[in-house]
Amino acid sequence: MSDEIFFAEDDEVEVQFHGTWKVLIVDDEPEIHAVTKLALGDFVFQDKRIEFISVFNGAEAKKAFMEHDDISVVLLDVVMETDDAGLIVANFIRNEINNHFTRIILRTGQPGQAPERDVIVNYDINDYKSKTELTAQKLFSVVIAALRSYHDINVIEENRKGLEKVIAASADIFTLQSFESFIEGIVQQLSSLLGGTKDVAYLTSAVMGPKPINQYNSTELFVFTGKGEYENKEGLRLEQVISGPQLSSCMLAYANKSLIYEDEYMVAYCDSKSKRGSLLYLSGLPSKLSQNDKKLIELFSRNVQIAFDNILFNKELQETQQEVIERLGQALEQSSEHGRHILRIVKISQILAREIGLSKEESETLGLAVPLHDVGKIKIPENILVKSEKLTPEEIEVIRQHADFGYDLLKDSTRPLIKAAALIARDHHEYWDGNGYPRGKSGESIHIYCRITSLADAYDVMRHKHSYQEALSAEESLRLVLEQKGKQFDPTLVRILEENINKIEEVITLYPDF
Repeated sequence: MSDEIFFAEDDEVEVQFHGTWKVLIVDDEPEIHAVTKLALGDFVFQDKRIEFISVFNGAEAKKAFMEHDDISVVLLDVVMETDDAGLIVANFIRNEINNHFTRIILRTGQPGQAPERDVIVNYDINDYKSKTELTAQKLFSVVIAALRSYHDINVIEENRKGLEKVIAASADIFTLQSFESFIEGIVQQLSSLLGGTKDVAYLTSAVMGPKPINQYNSTELFVFTGKGEYENKEGLRLEQVISGPQLSSCMLAYANKSLIYEDEYMVAYCDSKSKRGSLLYLSGLPSKLSQNDKKLIELFSRNVQIAFDNILFNKELQETQQEVIERLGQALEQSSEHGRHILRIVKISQILAREIGLSKEESETLGLAVPLHDVGKIKIPENILVKSEKLTPEEIEVIRQHADFGYDLLKDSTRPLIKAAALIARDHHEYWDGNGYPRGKSGESIHIYCRITSLADAYDVMRHKHSYQEALSAEESLRLVLEQKGKQFDPTLVRILEENINKIEEVITLYPDF
């Protein structure tokens, strides 16, 4: 046996660092830079090391701040190219570029030259030290305090931004856009309170998309909104964005309606009255969650789904309302030969509305009101409506009465949608040149909703077969519309229809008659 003694090698523990703190050293003495870097060379705070940036005068310091918007701490010499060069830089930071986040530590070799109290009060300085008193230990303590303050200020700012989004969304929370802002604001607050995690996804079985909510498979989860790694992943299935143990945890949390905490991520089930529970998934957690963190997440997961349930319920009501109105409009056509005429003119009207510059809300109101444009026909004798022979002048006059009948039926409503439908019912046969009916209105005195409906209705009628005419080609229909530019139809809308004829013909193709 050998007399040599063997020692097992120590296992090296790999330390994981998450980013860096940028520390700017501003001093005209190279030795100060070297000593500072030596003293803080192995500095670690919140799993981040220091990234040093060295400059040697005030002008270079200003340039550094213009190039870096995330400098955590600046160690700033007072006397450099001038006796007050450092104070000028401090004023630049706070008052010219409005940076109130970076912590400013003044260092001076001539402390009597600028009284400490005056400097701190007048220049928003966070600390003021003589170079002779800054030993390695004191420098370490000063930088730790400054970074802790910088971190806390940024957390507060993240919360402020999140709160702004929530407040901005609260006035109209039941629209899709503001609800997204509401959720994003809450997620931003939550992630900042947990120490700055940037990767967050909110997943639900109900995705806002082209299909009605109740047509989505309630067993699948989709990304509704996200931050960091999950930003711009809206609409993707859970399995497309999360994999491995994290996916297993998501499925387990969803199945058991529970919260799962791991070192690098967590999953919270968000309960739902509508049985469409959702998941809140956070990854890249900066540190182990405290009990307060867990309570915050639990509170969030219990309450966020209430807001989501409300938006789903509201959207289902809107979809039900739209379907009822569309079916009523189709019934009023009195004949199956019209097939999907109502659906097509809704789609065509919304294309024209969007291109002429109507708002999203106006376009949606128009789309809901258009199906009632011929509601007055309910009072017209059926034998006249379905007559295939040429109508007599008396019968034409009876047909024309449907415009006033429709208006009288709807005009007393206080609902914006029904009021819009009343206008459309009365005026969609008015002509741009004043030769329409029932009141001979002209030009822009005809509401834009009515002008749009008139053109969409006429173009679709020409493109389809009826008892009194054969279907015309797209080319012939467009030619007839162009002939009526400035006569029957608004010239601007005719131009928009011509420019978007491919989109409109796509509607014709997608929704053929039965």
